[in-house]
Amino acid sequence: MKIKVGVIFGGETVEHEVSIITAVQAMSYIDTDKYDIVPIYISKDRTWYTGKMLMDMDIYKDFDTLKKFAKKVVLLKKEEGFFLQSTKGLFNKKVEEIDIAFPIVHGKGVEDGSIAGYLESVGIPYVGCSMLGASLGQDKVIMKQVMGAYDLPFPKYTWFYETEYLENDTEILKNIKKIGYPVIIKPAKLGSSIGISIAKTEKDINKCIEEAIKYDNKIIVEEVIDNLLEVNCSVLGNYESCDVSATAEMLTKNDFLTYEDKYIGGAKGKMKGVKTPGKMNIGEMIIPARISKEITDEINKLAITTFNALNLSGVVRIDFLINRKTNKVYVNEPNTIPGCLSFYMWNAVGKDYKKLLDEMISLGIRDYKNNSKKVTSFSSNILSTFTGGAKGLKGMKTIKK
Repeated sequence: MKIKVGVIFGGETVEHEVSIITAVQAMSYIDTDKYDIVPIYISKDRTWYTGKMLMDMDIYKDFDTLKKFAKKVVLLKKEEGFFLQSTKGLFNKKVEEIDIAFPIVHGKGVEDGSIAGYLESVGIPYVGCSMLGASLGQDKVIMKQVMGAYDLPFPKYTWFYETEYLENDTEILKNIKKIGYPVIIKPAKLGSSIGISIAKTEKDINKCIEEAIKYDNKIIVEEVIDNLLEVNCSVLGNYESCDVSATAEMLTKNDFLTYEDKYIGGAKGKMKGVKTPGKMNIGEMIIPARISKEITDEINKLAITTFNALNLSGVVRIDFLINRKTNKVYVNEPNTIPGCLSFYMWNAVGKDYKKLLDEMISLGIRDYKNNSKKVTSFSSNILSTFTGGAKGLKGMKTIKK
């Protein structure tokens, strides 16, 4: 019997379209001899849909017109398993059964632990990072605080909330000046280079901060690394064991790798032995990166340490910044559900996309089985001996420390 895999994608996020591209591509590579694919699309108004039509990229060009052909559903746990249940009509019918969920979502509101937390509360097995790992991987400030505890190298930074900046920006601007211009300003909890800009001088900083505030209430400002070379590495596994992929040298004509570099301009995802649906872009890159064996080994070691420090699982892409002159390596950030699931870096070391997806699903099943062995609740109920109801609380004596 095949395992039913519910691929979840979309969501109310500025990375909505990127999620669709990644998910549709992944669904075209999942091994249908082993798995039945159940697409689960979350629209921008947070409505959940299912239907085989959702595996076709062309549907999303005019989804508002075509959504009437998809089925609105909710995910439920019942005694006999996990089901997508219709929300239409007088009788809510079971539409599909699911054995494991496969979130392929990007950005705030979904990738940040929201989907993982929901799936954990429902109790369904799922692929990828836990709620904790996903949350740590999304918040650029918290992740640096954790990485600092492991002595991982990262660029100098400062951070603040929107309200702090709007009420009194003097101290914030002083802290930014200590880093030294130019600086890069980012929304703390977004990905895909959205809302990011560089302030080359102090006169540029307010405009850049205001751009980032459009997307997030928490802002991070980092030093710009001189003589920049950006290199990516992917990690596959969990806390028990993990492997690293080939490195990828990212190419751009801009000061940093932009949204356009990643998804619009550049190479159209054409790689030997790998087909891509539509005009999906994976950016311009060189695999393996043109770096020494010593730096490659250092990146591999830092990637695994970062992966474990942040409680990550599944396939994660970790981005590094290198000063070409000094060869100093910095951890930039992890991407807990990377665009295209970083298949191109695994393909370069002999693991094709179908095999990668199979291993990700197997990891999710194994993690679920391991977690199921742990104590999560007690059979005893202390409330069974509690008497007096709410009135009984009035007679309780205050215990002084």
